[in-house]
Parts: sequence; structure tokens; C-alpha cells
Amino acid sequence: MRGHDRSADRTAIPLYHAHPPPWLPPAHISAELGYAGYHPPRVHQEEDVLSDANVKNGFALPLSVSLETSTAQPGVSEALHGANTLAKLEELMNQVFARRSQQLPPIPSCSFRVPPRVTLNDPKRQNWFADLANPAVPLNKLGKSVPHGAKGHDLLDLLQFNNVAIPRAVWFLRVFGANETAGLRNKPSYNPSTDIALPSAPRPGMNIKQTFKGVLADSATRERWILRFSYCLKLLQSFYLEGLVDHRTFLIWVVHHMSTCNLAQAGFIARIADEYLEGMLACRPLSKHFVDACVGKLSEISLSASKEFLVDTEGLLKVIVQRICLALPDAFVSPKQWQLHSKLLDNVLAENIMDPTLASQNTLAIRQILARHCSDIQRRNQAMLFSNLPPLATARLGSSVLDIKLLNSISKTTNINSISFFSDDLEDTKHKLDLLLTWCITPLQFGDHRPFAAVTLIYNWRQRASARSIRRECTSPDEFLQDELFTWLDCSDVAGDPKVIRTVSLLFGKLVQRQLFSYERYIQRLVARSEPGLIVSDPGESRHRHFLRWITLTEKSHIAQRKTALYGVRIRDVPEEQNEREMRREIRAVLPIFEGSSTDVLRSPSALVATCPKFMEASRYEQVRTLKLWLLPLLQKRLSNAESSGDQSVLKSYCLTVELMAKTKSHSLSAGTLLNADSLNTAIDIIRRFATIWACMDAVNTILATLQTAHQSWKSRGVQSRALLLLIVELDNNALLSREARDQIQTDASIYALALQPLMVNQAPVAVPDVLPEILLLAGDFDPQAPSTLANGLWIKYRMSYDWAWKVWDNTVASLRQIPAMTPEESGRRDCALRYAHFLCHIDQHLPSGLDDEVLRWFLGPGKHEVAMLSPETWDIATVLLLFLVVRGALKTTTIMTGLVYPAWQLGASASTPQQASQMELFLAAANNLVKVLLLCEEGTAAAMPPADIFDIQRLRTRKQDVYCDPHFPVLVTNIPIIVSLENNELIPETLRAEVKTIRHCLYEDNNFRQGTFRNLDALRTAFEHAMNLLENTSPEVGDRTMAALRMIFSEAPEEDIEIYSWPEKSSFLSPWMISATTIQLQFFLKQMEHSVSTESHAYETACMTLDKLTAVIFDHSLSSDEASFVTQMTQGVGSAVAGKIINNGLRFLTETIGKDTTDAGVIEDCATRAGESFRILIYVAEPLRQDPSQLPSLNPEIQDAFFSTLCAKFNKVDAESKELDDSRRESFTRRVILLARLLQFDLGFDGAWTPSTTSQCRGLSQALYRLALFHASGSNFDSIVFPLLLDTLLFLVDEMPATSKMAAFDPFAAYPPMDASALTTDIPPEYLRQLRSLLPSLPNVARVANLASCRRDQSGQVVQETPVVNDHGSGSSISESRRISMQKRPNGKGGKAAPQSEIPRKNTGSLSLDTFGARMTGDGILETRTDDPVIEGNLRTFEDGLSSDSISSGIGGRRGWRLAPRPRRTKAERPRERS
Repeated sequence: MRGHDRSADRTAIPLYHAHPPPWLPPAHISAELGYAGYHPPRVHQEEDVLSDANVKNGFALPLSVSLETSTAQPGVSEALHGANTLAKLEELMNQVFARRSQQLPPIPSCSFRVPPRVTLNDPKRQNWFADLANPAVPLNKLGKSVPHGAKGHDLLDLLQFNNVAIPRAVWFLRVFGANETAGLRNKPSYNPSTDIALPSAPRPGMNIKQTFKGVLADSATRERWILRFSYCLKLLQSFYLEGLVDHRTFLIWVVHHMSTCNLAQAGFIARIADEYLEGMLACRPLSKHFVDACVGKLSEISLSASKEFLVDTEGLLKVIVQRICLALPDAFVSPKQWQLHSKLLDNVLAENIMDPTLASQNTLAIRQILARHCSDIQRRNQAMLFSNLPPLATARLGSSVLDIKLLNSISKTTNINSISFFSDDLEDTKHKLDLLLTWCITPLQFGDHRPFAAVTLIYNWRQRASARSIRRECTSPDEFLQDELFTWLDCSDVAGDPKVIRTVSLLFGKLVQRQLFSYERYIQRLVARSEPGLIVSDPGESRHRHFLRWITLTEKSHIAQRKTALYGVRIRDVPEEQNEREMRREIRAVLPIFEGSSTDVLRSPSALVATCPKFMEASRYEQVRTLKLWLLPLLQKRLSNAESSGDQSVLKSYCLTVELMAKTKSHSLSAGTLLNADSLNTAIDIIRRFATIWACMDAVNTILATLQTAHQSWKSRGVQSRALLLLIVELDNNALLSREARDQIQTDASIYALALQPLMVNQAPVAVPDVLPEILLLAGDFDPQAPSTLANGLWIKYRMSYDWAWKVWDNTVASLRQIPAMTPEESGRRDCALRYAHFLCHIDQHLPSGLDDEVLRWFLGPGKHEVAMLSPETWDIATVLLLFLVVRGALKTTTIMTGLVYPAWQLGASASTPQQASQMELFLAAANNLVKVLLLCEEGTAAAMPPADIFDIQRLRTRKQDVYCDPHFPVLVTNIPIIVSLENNELIPETLRAEVKTIRHCLYEDNNFRQGTFRNLDALRTAFEHAMNLLENTSPEVGDRTMAALRMIFSEAPEEDIEIYSWPEKSSFLSPWMISATTIQLQFFLKQMEHSVSTESHAYETACMTLDKLTAVIFDHSLSSDEASFVTQMTQGVGSAVAGKIINNGLRFLTETIGKDTTDAGVIEDCATRAGESFRILIYVAEPLRQDPSQLPSLNPEIQDAFFSTLCAKFNKVDAESKELDDSRRESFTRRVILLARLLQFDLGFDGAWTPSTTSQCRGLSQALYRLALFHASGSNFDSIVFPLLLDTLLFLVDEMPATSKMAAFDPFAAYPPMDASALTTDIPPEYLRQLRSLLPSLPNVARVANLASCRRDQSGQVVQETPVVNDHGSGSSISESRRISMQKRPNGKGGKAAPQSEIPRKNTGSLSLDTFGARMTGDGILETRTDDPVIEGNLRTFEDGLSSDSISSGIGGRRGWRLAPRPRRTKAERPRERS
């Protein structure tokens, strides 16, 4: 049994024959050397002999050589250290590689053939497509032939109907496409990207909505359409990834259809775009147009009636917009698009809609990036649109204008000590001191108070600075002040003008008097520098000689120094002494206090001046010496005795002396004198007349103290003066008096009021009848005491009533109307008028608040109609009455102006019929007569009618001060446009119109009016603005005249009638003294021009000519930065028509300025500076219009062509200059580039920027911009300011560039300049590099051909790169089989042994031939990793030595060397460094 079993086993189990593993190659290809490392057991091998030695000691092979210690190391070492060892080894290896390459077979020729097409019947075609859909059927079987016949939608239906897997469908379509294009592939112009035609846009007029409604209404067709659309999208994915669709063509198609589709299609296009958006995000031309399309669709959705059905589409579009903003914010840098859709984009980019799709990302970081990008986009767009410009910093000139406005605001109510004019900064103090001194004397400013205000301000600063220097123990300001005052006196052009020498002498006389300017040091400095022409006998004449002769002095030491400096030390009698004697003689002949004086009553101040010619022509030094050392002591002595003697000549002499001091501006002297005068009314009038000067002299406290003393003196006598109490309250202004003193004054005023009008307790006052016949009877009562008797009687009878004064005035006017019938003679009527005037003066004394308020209330009430009906005789009587009351102070000048004059002018200006004009003729003539006397009269009548003499003229001057102060001056300037309308009302008689015009011109000449104008510029602006708004649509001619009247107010020669469209030169146009006034003029002028230009009215051509002249004044002068800023402020807010004229003229000027052909660096820099300042004006002129793009004016085509051509030429010039730029010119070069870029941005923002000429030049300009941007992007030329500016300018240009042809296909890349990716160097910052790459016209290639290019070797063996590899749609149509080495048994080689890996046959059967890549046999193979065990893997790799990737051809640094190399052990010293 057992034997049987053995034989059965022996026959069943074959003998084992040892053989190497299939993966082990032989040791040699031809020689029988066995296998490396393979030693199989064999019969009778020595290891199998079980001898005693082997059993006891183990088996050991005998030594190969007899000498155990013999070694070849010395010979090998000697050979390795030889001189030619490396060369021999290199030669050995070269021979090894050469023999290997000789034994390797060549690459076989490509045997790939596209599967042919066959025509199959329908059943076979259906079966074939069913097999294609069946994954179990290999493509080898189907690849023998493919069916032919179905195309387009039918082919797509077959694939979708059979539900063919996408990879197999792509294979079929590759084969199908290769067969279709077989005839075209060999043509030189063949482009594989044109193989597949994309769907075209729907036909115009096709109702997409109805089409979809018909398809989607039925459930079956809807389901089929959805399946087909889904299959198309899946197929498109593979097509896009494998390059079957050209990315650029496809993405352009998506962008174009998004911009042209309707809302029904937008949802589908948006979903396609969302999937393939990555291809756009790196390309700005595509992204920009797609953003525009998306924003347009969002805007359309927001206005759509079907908005609720488009929520998903709207949300997807917003997500797409946000994704583009995250990846490529440059796509949103398009100023005009941003201007149109900024609000929509802000809302979309701020909306939090991306969170559901970004669950794995940091949404907060994304929101922050979006916010940062949105802010950057807004900043860049607004910068190119010149929006939200910073406020104009006018620096020094702006500060000067504010300081001048502050100085001009000084009035009689100003507390001079509260004005903070100077600062602690000495440099600023120098400028302000120069400004203050010039303000005092310039003829462009008005007011005698200016020198006194300047001295007080300087004194207050010196006091503060001295106290600060004491606290800080630093230098006293006296030295600084002395030097600055001397410098101004020595160098100021204004101070050297002989016309202002009187004011300069007054100013420095006060400075010397207040010890602010050292007269001794002044003379010492002049002598020390040997001032030529200082002494009178010198032939030349120094300006300081005039200053020494005119500056007033009071100290004897100063007078002696002056005498020596002017006349030398030896002269005894000086010319001033003789002049003083002659001046005294003139004054003696005028003042009544001197014996032998003239008995003629002086009628006017001009008559006084005419009688004292020597005094008025003398220097101020002589005038002050005559007044102070001689006249005032005599007058003071006479005044002390005037009260006891009752001599009226003293009072008259005092008034004349005050007038002389006013002419010489010796107000400090007159103040000291008048405060000691006994005539209270005269003193009050003089205080009121020069109230502003007292405030500037800081003398109000002294005056108040004196007035309080006078009040107490009069009060002690039992006499109260309402005028004195009112003056004290007015000067106090609730600020200067102590609380107790103020309460006492108010108590005295209340007691005085109760005394005149007691309160009735438990008893009604006596009613005043409407008619008081006793007032009419006064006309026939010639008793001198009758007026006072009647006034006393009425007061005693009706003093309890509150309206008795009003009814007295009403009855007086009624009585005046009866006088012409009672007294026919003019002299008798005027005597009656004076009688009633005295009566009303007594009434005024019996009223607590005076008669003025009651008269004004009557004028504004029933008297408004009564005065218009007065007869000429009555007006003559009323005029005498009113003027007498004003002179005596019973009525205010403002009451007459408000109650009579202004209403008369208004009625005359509004008269629209001849009847109305004739009724207003008398009223208007009487009003004009009143104005001429109250405001303009400088000559007495020398008759009973006031003003009779110089003393009445003085009183009228006091009364009219209120007209030019607040709150009455704004009312006056409000009536100036009314006067102009009156002048142009042809219904009014010519004589009255000429009379009104003369009044207006005379008002302009009055310094009080001009001082009030500069003090109340805002009131003037408001008045004329209101008038211009009323006249704009009614009478253009009157509007023109009104504008001329406004400019005439600020004219240096207001007596001349300025032409309507005239304009001053730059010297006065931009002076700091007139610039505020000029601002008002220019703004109104431009508004008037806007009306004329926009309506093309009667003055259109004249307006255009005037605008041209105005812009020439602005642009043709070299403006400083401050002046340009102020001109810019003036021109802001103008309308579109005027702005268009200014901008076009400005561009013409810029064309001439920057277009100068010169190589002089200085001229180029000057032109750039002038262009920059003028450009700033244009920027701010256009800024308000940019809020509404429709308001932006169009550019003149001729001007635009010239300007654009100049810009192109200059860009090309700086581009050429950049190639030879050195460091010395770099700064100037950069400024010019920035200016040119900003000019181009400004130009592109207007309509009319594109003409045939500019369109033809824009491509060259874009190339120059791109080159300049590259120039500033890297290396030593890198500029982080210029590069973004140029890049944004380039984007603005290409976005606005018009298409060359309306019929051309949509191409978003067409406007971009040609760019070469090789020009982008590696030293460009990554952010800028990304921006530049986004402009490249090419998109990233398909992955299979990315970064591949065809190349060849030339005759010298150098590799020459040719065209990039084009993705061939048919190149992937081969059936890919695995050619990897398998672990299966290989076919046997020669001798029955397994064939080595190197002998595995190589095939060249792919659709891409191996020849394309220059492939060749190497004899090496790459083994797959068969196990995860590194030990086994290492053993396997060891046996693959010479054939694997670890072979000798892999180099020493191969994977085997790394795998077998022992890891070095770290030392203790190295471990801390590694941790660090």
C-alpha cells in the first residue's frame, strides 16, 4: 500500500527544476554567465557532503588564493591617484554608453491610423452605439471602424439617448472629428481650435420666452430637454478639460452671449460661466467685459417686473461678481462703468451671499478681502474720474485772505483786544506782520481806522510775547519787531509809493509813540550803513528821507536826531519852522476864537481845506506839531472859559479843529480834546462819527469813563440826557462796564423813561384824537416859542398814551399838505417847515425812545401810500422838515432810507405802465433829493434849508455812518440791483434815471460804502445772487447791467462806467486784497455767462468772447499754487455750458504749453509746472459736473484732436527718453509722466474724446503706456506710484477705445496692445506681475500641451525653439493600452530563457508619434512598486541593478544611493541649531 502510494505520488508530482524569478535579468546578454545573485542548489555540491569537519566546524569554502594577506588595494589606490584616472574612467563610461546605444534598437515608425468611417444601416448603427454605451465592450473592438452619417444635433441625440459614458463619447468624438478634418490637417493654415463651431446667437426677433414655454410646458419634452442639456454640460466639461474646445474662443463666446442674451437665457449662461469662471479670472479682457455684462443683467433684473422669478439667477450673478472681485479686482477698474453702476456694485460686493458655498473656508477673511478690494476699486476709479477731490489747501494766500477778512471785519463794536491775529510761530508772525502793515496803507483797502488797528494789534502781540519771553527766559521780541519793521519800511514796494507816505508816517508815528519802533535805532541803522540821499543837501533822494520828514514825533530827543539826520549838525533854521508860521497864519484866519478871523461861514469841509492850503500840503510832522504844540493848548484854554462866557465861537472853533484833525488823521489828539468839551451834543456826535477809530485805538474804556463822569455831572444838576445814556449803552455793548455801573445806567434810563411817560395805575390814559387841529394852527403862529409851547402842551395832555407821538406825526404830515394852500410863497412855506421841524424836535425830547421809531412805523404803515401822493410843494416842505430833523438827531438817516428812499426805488423799478411811472415821478425825485443830501452832500446851502454850513455837514456825516454798518448796510446793497433795474426802466423819465445812476456812482466812490462792502462781502453776494435769480428770465439786458454794477463796486476807478463784458488784469484780479471780491464777481459773471451761452441769447457771441478773455487771464498768466487754488474755488459750481468753454480753452492752453518743442530742461520744467497749475483749475471746474455724467460738456473736436495728438507725441517722447534716463533727470521725468497720465485720464472722461483722429492714434498710445508701465515695474526704475497710475491709465484707455468697425466680431482683446510674456522679468513684484499677466492676450494652455513647444537642433547642435505645441483634437483618439511591465511570465528568449526587459518590444502606435518628442531607446526600464514593504522593495531593486531607475544612468544621486546611504547622526552641537 505504501509503495503504491509512493508510485502514485511520484507520477502525480513532477520534479522541481530551479529557475530564476521572471523579473531577474541575466548577467549578460549573450554569454552564459547565469543570473546575478542567483545561485540555485545543484547535485553533488560541496555543501551537501556531511563530513566530520563539516559537521563539527561547519562548511567553509577554501581560499581563492594561497596568500591570505594578499590584496589589490595598493595597486588600485595607486591607479586612482594617478594623473589620468578621471579621464580613463570617463572614457570607460563613454565606451559603456556608446556600446549600449549601439546595441539598442531604434524607435519604430508610427503605425497609428485613425479608425476609418463606415456607412451602417440604422440597426447596425444603433447596435454600434449600444456597444459604445456598454462598458464591457472594449474599444479595441469598436476602434476598427466607426459609423458615419449622423452629425450635429442628431449625433448628440444618439449619444445622449444611448447614455454613452462621457469618456467613451469623447473618444468617439475625437475619432469622428479626426475623420471629418482629415482633408484639412495637412494644410499649413490648419488650426485645430476651429474644428468645433460654437452655437451662434439667436436670430433677432426670435421669441425665446415662447420657445421655452412650448418646450417646458409638457412634462415629457421638459424631461427630455433637461436630460439633453445635462448631458451637454457633462460633455462640455470633458471637451474643455481636454482642449477639444479652444478656451479663448469658448470664453469669448460666453462673455459675448452674457452681454447680448435676455434674462431667460442669462440663467443658463450664468451657470455655464460659473463652472468655467476660472479661465476668466486670470484674464482681465474677459473678466472686465463679463463683469459689465453681469452688472447690466443685475440692473435689468432690478427693474424687471418678473424679479421674483429670477432670484436664483440674480444670486448666481452676484456670486460671480464677487468671485471676480476676489481674484481680479482690476476687472472693476473702469471709471465710466463704475460711475454708472457704483451703487449697485457697492451693494453686490457688500452682500454676504458666498457663505453657503464656502463652508470650509474662512468667510470672515473673504469678507475682509472683498471689502479691501472694493475700497481699492472705488479709490482707483474715483481718482481717474477726479471725484471726491481734497479741499484746496491754499496755504499762504488762503491764510492771507482769511486774515484780511478778519481785519476788514473790525467795526465800532469790535473788541480789539479779543482779536487773535498773530501766532507764536515767528515765521508766521513775519508774514502776518508784513500783511498787516501793507493792509494799513494799500489803496485797495478802505478805512481811516486801519493804522490804529495795526498799532494796537502789534502792541498786544508785543505784550504777550514779552510776558512769554520772561516766563521762558528767552530773547525779548523787541529786537525781532525792530528788525521786521525796518525791513518792511526799507523794502516794501507799497511803502515806497509817494501816494501813501501820509499813511506810512501816521503808522510809524504811532509805533514810535507806543515804543514799538525805536526811532533812535532807526536813525543809527541808516547812518551806520551810510544811507545815500538821506540828507536834504545830497543830490540823490532816499526813500528814508521822506520817512524822516513825515513821521510824527513828540519826544525832543527824537526831534533833535531827526534835524541832524536830515539837515546836518550845523544848520539852525529848518524849513519846517517857516512852514509852521505860515500854517498858523492860515488857521488864525479861519478859527473864530482868533481876532481878525474871517466872519464868513464855511459851507463845507472842502472850503476849510481851501482856506488852509499850506497846512493841508505840509508833511504830517509839521501838521501834528502845529496842532499839538500851538493850536490845542490855545483851544483848551478857551474851552475852559467857554461855559461861563457862553461864547459860541469857541464851539465853532472846536468843530473846525476837529475837522482839521480828521483831515490829518490826528484822532488821538482830537479824542483827548473832545472828551473835555462842555458841549455834550457836539461831543456825542464826534464820538459816534469816529467810533470805529476809538475801538481800534482801544480807547473805548477811557471814553466810557469820561462819559460816565459827564453823566453823573449832568445828573447832579438835575438834568438827564437820553443821547448820553444811549451812547454809554452802545459803547458798553454789554462787555466793558462793570455790572454795578451797567445796572446804574439802566436804572437811570428807566427813571428817565418813566419821567417822560408815567405809568397809569387803575386809570386808562387819555385817548388821543385822530385829528389834532392845534398842530395845523401852528402854521400861522409866528411866535418863536410856539413850537415848544405846543409840544409841551401835547406832552402834558397825552403823555400817558403810547401812540400820541405817532398821531402827532400823522397830523404834522397832514398839516404839511395844507401849507401850500395857506402860504403860496416858497420862503414862507420853508419857514413853516422849519417851525414844524422845531416843534417835532421838542416832541422828540419828550419821548423816552425818541420820535424816530414812531416815524419809521408810520412810513412802513399808512404813510407808504400817503407819501406817494404828495404834491411837489408838499415834497419841498417835507424835505426841509426831514433834513432838519436828521441834522438835529431827531430822525436817523436809516429811517429816511428805509421808509422813503428804498420804497421809492422799488416802486420805480417795478413800474410796468406809463401811468404807474408818472405817478411815481414826484416820489422818486424827492427820494433822490433826500439821498443826495443825506449820503452824498459835501456842501452847505448857506440858507435856511439844511444843511446850511460845515457844522451841519459834520452832523450829517455822523448820521450816515449807520447806513454803512450792520444791520443797515445789507439793506443798502440789496437795493443796488433795484437801482440798476430802475436805471433801465424806459418808462421812467430819462432825467430821473440819469439822476439815479449818478447817485449809484457817487455811492461807489464813497470810502464808507467801499469799507462797508469789504466788511460785508457775504451780504453783497446774497443781495446780487437774489437779484440775478429774479432777473435771469425776465430781462437779460438788466442782468448784464447788474453784473456790470457789481464789478464797478470793486473797480479801482468806480467813477468810470465799466463795459458789461470787461474784466481786470491779473495784477488786481488775484491780489490778496481783492481776491475775495473777485471771487464774488467771477462767480456771478460765470453764472451770467452760463445763461447767455446755454440759451444763445442776444449776448451769445459777446459772452463767448468774454469767456475767452477771462480764460486767457486765468491761463496765460503764470499762477502760483495759491493763486491757482483760489481761481479754482472761484470757478467751481459753474454750469455745463460755461464749464465747457473753460475746459476747451484750458485744453487749448495745455496743448500749447506741453507741446513746446524744446530740449532745455529749465523750459520743460517750467512748462510742466504751469500746465499742472492750470490743470488743477480744470479739474475742480469739472468736478461738480461729474456727479451727473449728462452734465459733462463735450470737447471741441479740433481742440481734442490737437490735445490728444500732443499727448501721444509726449508719451512717445518720454518712452524714448526712458531708454537713456540718468539719475539727474529721474525726478523731473517722473513728474512729467505723472502729469501726462493724469491729463490723459482727464481727457478720456469727457464726451467727444473719440474722433477719427484720436481713434487712429490710440493704439500707438496704448503701446507707449504699456512700455512705460513695464519700465517703472522693476529694477532701478521701480516706482510704486507711477506704475499703478500708468496701469490704470492704460486700462481706462483700452476700455474706452471705440471699435474700429461696427461689423467686426466681438473681440475683447482687440483694444489691448501687443504684449510678449517674455518681457515680464522676474524682478517685477508678484502683485504687479499678476496684474501685467492678466493683460496678456493668451489664456493658459490645456494641461496636456502646457509649456510645450516644438524644437530642433541646428547645424551647430544648438537647440532651437519653434512654435508652441497646438492641442490637436484628434491626438487623443488612440486606444490607450497599458504598457507597464507586469509580474506575469514573459515569453522566453534565446536558449529557452526568459527575455530580458530591455528586449520587450516597443511600439509607436499612439496618436502622438514618439518622434514628436525626440524619443530614443535607453535600455533602462522603470519598474512599478510592487509592495509597501521597504525591505522587500529594496531587495527587488538590488536585483534590478543596471535596468531600473537606480542604474548607473541615474547618477550617484539616484534613489538607490539615497536609500542605501546611512543617515548621519547629529552631534549635540547641531541639535540646538536645528531647533532654532
